[in-house]
Amino acid sequence: MSEVRYDGKTVIVTGGGGSLGRAYCLLFASRGANVVVNDLGGSYTGEGASQSAADKVVEEIKAAGGNAIASYESVSEMDSAEKTIKAGIDAFGRVDILINNAGILRDKSFAKMEEDDWDKIMEVHMKGAFCMTKACWPHFREQSYGRVIMTASAAGIYGNFGQANYSAAKLGLFGMGQTLALEGKKYNINVNTIAPVARSRMTETVMPPPLLEKLRPEAVAPLVGWLCSEESKESGSLFEVGAGRFFKLGWQRNGGFATANDDGVASLEELRDNWSDVADMSDAKPVRNIQDSTMEFMKPIKKKS
Repeated sequence: MSEVRYDGKTVIVTGGGGSLGRAYCLLFASRGANVVVNDLGGSYTGEGASQSAADKVVEEIKAAGGNAIASYESVSEMDSAEKTIKAGIDAFGRVDILINNAGILRDKSFAKMEEDDWDKIMEVHMKGAFCMTKACWPHFREQSYGRVIMTASAAGIYGNFGQANYSAAKLGLFGMGQTLALEGKKYNINVNTIAPVARSRMTETVMPPPLLEKLRPEAVAPLVGWLCSEESKESGSLFEVGAGRFFKLGWQRNGGFATANDDGVASLEELRDNWSDVADMSDAKPVRNIQDSTMEFMKPIKKKS
């Protein structure tokens, strides 16, 4: 069996100084990739900065015979994102893979959430992924090759008490990834989204210690590694991953209800009386893309006799 490798490729991992980011960096380096370890070195709530987190991972990689450089730039400012990309190109000649992993938490119930708690989460997660991906995009297009990972969360997919800001940002990243997968297809740019379950500074605040012990970051890294390989053709997909388990997710829609009125405007009473058809998911089927979704609205309505 041939080994999956990244010789000659350069990967940029944001939030690469700890937990999941570190696991990604070490895996890619062990398979021949040049690694840019990007980490501002702040707290899990987004305060402060330090070079030590990124430096330690770079030292680990070099001690094992790999190639790596550190970047301490913020992900949420375009100038800083471009500096990180330039550092990778200056050091290794190209960039091929981007792992948007950097993130913070500002958990509060919605009633207690301040505007700054919302803005800071959006700045790091959403704008950070935008800036980093935007800075990489022209290089990926020019070389007709690129791999991008967006990091969502179960909180974004299902919701979670006290995480309205985080949940919104995480599902937003999936939406951005879906569109970029479409726009990148003809340039051989694959974009996928993962929702990892792993021990980290952030999950330590919301998960019990016995569970955290089973959720090793190294168990998530193989999926990221495969999706970013040259062999993988997967793009535009969402995966939950953790503890050695890998699940692909997709949207489903039921058969629904169509009003009998020619103008397409249902009465409130008609909707009330047919609500079971609207809400029942027993006949739900996958919806693959926006074309599939839109076509359902174009079909002629079968009137009841």
